[in-house]
Amino acid sequence: MVLRSWNAAARNLSMADNMSTTEPFDDEPPVSCELTEYDRLHIKLYMRLLDAAADGADWPEAAAILFGINPDFEPDRARRVHDAHLARARWMTQTGYRHLLWRRGPHR
Repeated sequence: MVLRSWNAAARNLSMADNMSTTEPFDDEPPVSCELTEYDRLHIKLYMRLLDAAADGADWPEAAAILFGINPDFEPDRARRVHDAHLARARWMTQTGYRHLLWRRGPHR
């Protein structure tokens, strides 16, 4: 099996996802020390952002593919949206995931 780069995989995903996330998004995710409904709805987006960052993807490309924001026309917004969601995605890997596990309980 050959692994494709994030760029190639993202291009294929973007065609299937219509160049942006499937859920509408806010320019900035909610700031909370608790897991929010917004977080639950955007877990797929957070995972894709983390994959892009781990693969060294440029933020303008990730913003265009994952959010459908053209960084050539809206560079400040594209950067702000990308960075805010990536920060929240990183929070999910460090803290937020515990809220998912805690809510389910040990026997659910």
